[in-house]
Amino acid sequence: MKPSAVSVVSSVVLASILALAATARADEGMWTFDNFPKDRVQKKYGWSPTQDWLDHTRLSSLKFGGGCSSSFVSEGGLVMTNHHCAQRCIEQVSNAKRDLMKNGFLAKTPAEELKCPALELRQLVGIEDVTARLAAATKGLADQKFNEAHKAEMSKIEKDCSTGGQECNVVTLYAGGRYHLYKYKKYSDVRLVFAPEFGIAFFGGDPDNFMFPRWDLDVTFLRAYDGDKPVKAEHFFRWSPAGARENDLVIVTGHPGSTQRLHTVAQLEYLRDVSLPGFLKRSAELRGILTEFSRRGPEQKRIAQTLLFGLENSFKASNGQHEALLGKTFFEQKAKAEAELRAKINKDPKKKKLYGASWDVVAKAQADLKKIGKPLAFAERGSGFQSSLFGIARTLVRAADERPKPNGDRLREFRDSALASLQNGLFSPAPIYKELEELTLTFSLTKMRESLGADDPFVKKVLGKQSPDGLANALVSGTKLDDVALRRKLWEGGKVAIEASTDPMIKMALAIDADGRALRKRFEDEIEAPEKKHRELIAKAIFEVQGTSSYPDATGTLRLSYGAVKGYEENGRAIAPFTTIAGAFERHTGRDPFALPQRWLDTKGKLALDTPMNFVSTNDIIGGNSGSPAINKDGEVIGLVFDGNIQSLGGAYYFDESMNRTVMVSSAALIESLRTVYGADNVVRELLPQARASGAAAPRPAAP
Repeated sequence: MKPSAVSVVSSVVLASILALAATARADEGMWTFDNFPKDRVQKKYGWSPTQDWLDHTRLSSLKFGGGCSSSFVSEGGLVMTNHHCAQRCIEQVSNAKRDLMKNGFLAKTPAEELKCPALELRQLVGIEDVTARLAAATKGLADQKFNEAHKAEMSKIEKDCSTGGQECNVVTLYAGGRYHLYKYKKYSDVRLVFAPEFGIAFFGGDPDNFMFPRWDLDVTFLRAYDGDKPVKAEHFFRWSPAGARENDLVIVTGHPGSTQRLHTVAQLEYLRDVSLPGFLKRSAELRGILTEFSRRGPEQKRIAQTLLFGLENSFKASNGQHEALLGKTFFEQKAKAEAELRAKINKDPKKKKLYGASWDVVAKAQADLKKIGKPLAFAERGSGFQSSLFGIARTLVRAADERPKPNGDRLREFRDSALASLQNGLFSPAPIYKELEELTLTFSLTKMRESLGADDPFVKKVLGKQSPDGLANALVSGTKLDDVALRRKLWEGGKVAIEASTDPMIKMALAIDADGRALRKRFEDEIEAPEKKHRELIAKAIFEVQGTSSYPDATGTLRLSYGAVKGYEENGRAIAPFTTIAGAFERHTGRDPFALPQRWLDTKGKLALDTPMNFVSTNDIIGGNSGSPAINKDGEVIGLVFDGNIQSLGGAYYFDESMNRTVMVSSAALIESLRTVYGADNVVRELLPQARASGAAAPRPAAP
């Protein structure tokens, strides 16, 4: 991230955007569907959505897997998302002889569509406010008792709702100021229809990641099935024949992952000083190890590509966020806004008694977290055992203990409403590569010993007299948990089967389970509980002083943002909002990561080179919005979100319309490439049914 990315934000802008829950300005905001600022959009853009428009948009939108967005784009259940979101599926249905990441894929008929292991789509079919229920269940309780009652009531609400195949989750909004029950229809049979080559999906590679101008075709089309038949989607986004033009209104609907705009100063300090530096150091080391592993041969490169891509992306994003937090002006303004809010609270004796101490309690929780953060990460949160096989072992071990308990007493990941998805992942037939497993497990065990010390009791329990690489080899080579049938047998056999197992991964998970649980309980009782209670009080204080006219922090749940197609200025240079297909050929060098796939070179003469390729808008997004459809006021697809520019990485903490930009693939480029480069006429006809009905060729959207 360039130094100018944060420093360009003026004090005036910061003063307006850093006030806790202050009324959003400009095109700022990741808005819930029940609180979209219609009047504000009407005033600026001369249009506001009807309730029917909002309902249609919500039901056309989909959560993709665990961390991306997607949408229905045809009546036949065709789903659009990013290539990098579907990368796990593409890699899982590939093999050494059929590398779909390298060569791409097109199913010409439904029979050729490939089922993605363990992939789930979720459609938000209902929202219910359950704030009052949770308030009643926790009334008069503090800290540990509050936390226990809170979780138990959430599990009860979710279980009561999750019937008839519906999945329900209680969503925390405004840091606990509001709680909504989100009701989902889930699709667990998802099949790959089209994916381009990695070389064009991520053209420019890591050097161009979070940059603009860009020339990426970061798209994948899949199909949702229900009862072994393609879903007949009642709600889906139609395609815009005109595409987008400069200054056009853009609506983005998707699932932004996480923002910290309502965090206290103490929480941001912990991120700045502890959490992010530790993650960056560890990621940099693992990135080097995976890069070296990828150079051992083509098969090693293939099996490590998805993990390495995700790591590089996370590293660059986190580094940008860290630089944003290091900005002196940012923290000065943040501290000033918090002090002003506390001063208003303290002027009123009643408010002071209710809320005055809450910021200090949250600050103490951060100090306490520093004391147990490392052992918690290594023993409980996976940092010491970076291995899919160990994750399976721990799930099986804990499921044997948790499933017999009452729903409200279980660990949250084993509550009734979550079990179907948990089993879908646990019994996935996706391949597990033991060579890569041993590499990552060796790394994580090494970092655990290095960070906690060779004499740490937990380290000694895990390693004994073995070296990290020796233990990793013994565990990975000895386990049979890559056999789905064995996993199912252990799941169904429960505690008896687990305790009788001689599998080394199961035995290790059993040996350290008590240590992980003890640290988790300490965290939940001493840190999470008071923090949750008092962040909720802070949220209520904000509501009393400033009202609820703003949006909550992103939570990985469905949101809307609005903006316009608009360029920006960087280092005194005007950045135009559009690139064209021609620019990709100009940037082509023949060497990765700037090497266009051969079929692109072969079809250059047939392409409309002035077709818009990528473009930017002022929409407010964050990680998790990848795969979001960008639509116009008529609900038509004009683009596919795949990134933000480098300046937007500070968007976890604030929004600056002058610089923050959403980066999208143009709907025009999608049609032009499907038709001309890939011969995917079946996909084009499905996206543009008017062309099929008339028998005419699909229209070419106009250049900007």
